[in-house]
Amino acid sequence: MLASATEADFAAWMGSIRARIEDALARSLPGPQHAPARLHQAMRYAALDGGKRVRPLLTFAAGELVGADPARLDIAACAVELIHSYSLVHDDMPCIDNDVLRRGKRTVHVEYDEATALLVGDALQTLAFQLLAEHPLPGNAGAQLEMLRTLAIAAGSRGMAGGQAIDLEATGKTLSQTELEFMHVRKTGALISAAVKLGALCAGPCPVALEQYANRVGLAFQVVDDVLDAEVSSATLGKTAGKDSKQGKPTYVSAMGVAGARRFAEELRGGAHAALATLGERAQRLRQLADFVVLRKF
Repeated sequence: MLASATEADFAAWMGSIRARIEDALARSLPGPQHAPARLHQAMRYAALDGGKRVRPLLTFAAGELVGADPARLDIAACAVELIHSYSLVHDDMPCIDNDVLRRGKRTVHVEYDEATALLVGDALQTLAFQLLAEHPLPGNAGAQLEMLRTLAIAAGSRGMAGGQAIDLEATGKTLSQTELEFMHVRKTGALISAAVKLGALCAGPCPVALEQYANRVGLAFQVVDDVLDAEVSSATLGKTAGKDSKQGKPTYVSAMGVAGARRFAEELRGGAHAALATLGERAQRLRQLADFVVLRKF
């Protein structure tokens, strides 16, 4: 009964944060009543009404742990989710993955067109930095600059964009586990780590324990993604299943097998929990999110 009550409490918390972020994103994105109307409509199509919102959830969990202002967490969480949404729009385009399904609906370049999708990604990315810049942290300009720097590094050539470049170069090749980690720490892990750090930075310096936690959860997310891509249907995932294998991309499943990848994800989950050991009950939401990332079915 206690476990069931805890699960219900966590589910309610996730639902509350997701609704809050949906509202914050809707307020932050330009409406179609503003010119250029079609671009703004497409931006909202890409960013609203979809996704697990794992990154904003991590931002709020980290921020709640350090006592950050929820209004400030709204801004940080929106900025991270806007970067994530832009990356999905560009990844789905014909020049990269050429996918037609994302978050259970047609991808942006299919729903609109390729040129619009390119501009949507550009505009979502710049809006993320605009939000962080135009909502100052009272009396803490240094922390605000660190937030901008953290997100920029996570999104750039030393983070997500660099990881994507390595992924493209690796198509058709066999990578070792070490090489896969080098790629995915950047492609997927960097932005997830940034989500945690930005939440903490809303109240002060990011504790080392949270950085260690974030690194493990970020990598675990990709490992589980690879497993789900191999095992779960497109209808359940809300995106095209099995595409990595069809495109000859190296994954944790191709390198370790499904069982090996699941074991590795469990090791990372254990490491994430261990990183939070000194933080006590304050870190409970972060522990629950590590479990959610590794045990999720979609």
